[in-house]
Amino acid sequence: MSNIGHNNPPLDPKETIQKNIERKKPILDRIPQYFKSVPLPSWIELSLIDNCNRSCSFCPKSDEKVAPNTHQKMEEILIDKLYKDLKDINFQGAFCFCGYGEPMLHKKTLQYANKLGELGGVEIITNGDTLNEKQLVEIYQSKTTRLLISLYDGEHQITKFKQMIKNSQIPEDFVILRDRWYSDKIDFGVKLTNRVGTIEVGKQNEINVKKKCYYTSYQVLIDWNGDVFLCPQDWQRRVTMGNIMQRSFFDIWNGKILNKFRKIHQTQRNINPCNSCNANGDVYGEKHFSAWKEYYSPSK
Repeated sequence: MSNIGHNNPPLDPKETIQKNIERKKPILDRIPQYFKSVPLPSWIELSLIDNCNRSCSFCPKSDEKVAPNTHQKMEEILIDKLYKDLKDINFQGAFCFCGYGEPMLHKKTLQYANKLGELGGVEIITNGDTLNEKQLVEIYQSKTTRLLISLYDGEHQITKFKQMIKNSQIPEDFVILRDRWYSDKIDFGVKLTNRVGTIEVGKQNEINVKKKCYYTSYQVLIDWNGDVFLCPQDWQRRVTMGNIMQRSFFDIWNGKILNKFRKIHQTQRNINPCNSCNANGDVYGEKHFSAWKEYYSPSK
């Protein structure tokens, strides 16, 4: 990871990970919403821009051969189409701006947050490098519901951003500062994965193809061009579920390809590219997983 400090961390990395899990569970593990008897997702991640100003060793962006910065960005027409599709099915879940790049490098991030924020909560995950006091106020005044800043350089960043928050006079609990400067031997403060066989870093879990996965039951990732992918783990963008500029979101969500993966994930992950993934896919989404199991039951 670039510019990692070696100061004593204020939190145990395991505690940091657990706090993040507990915070997200009420959002992701809500009782499923349905449309035409189909369980809808609770979480949609958007990759607004294929560019990042950092090069962290645990991230595929550290290797230009694997994940180069293309500087491609999501256009307003795509957000408008997604908004209409989700409004048509009365979507009431949440959104996350993160994906394959740094969302605050996109000039229309807050405009998009205001649009989608009419349907559900919007979280922005950033490295904080572009932030200043004026921008913090603008983010707070938008329909963004939570700003998460990942701190990669060391403990001193906590003091820096807490002062910035204080000077901005915005509620302190609107911003979550995530300590991410730990050694790769202890997961940097975030649970590391191999990004579906894309990278090797730190102490990794073994790949278990007999393990269930909930990802496809409760969420999807939408890339800058509208391509829909299984989950944020697949950094090589191997299998596209469809494109929202060509089909409706609901048709993709309940489409042939995603249902194929979702059915297999009910019992295992022995399908490409999931058979290369070591992520714990059962942290969130158990209610949605059970809802899809019921939907696929023979009596249906």
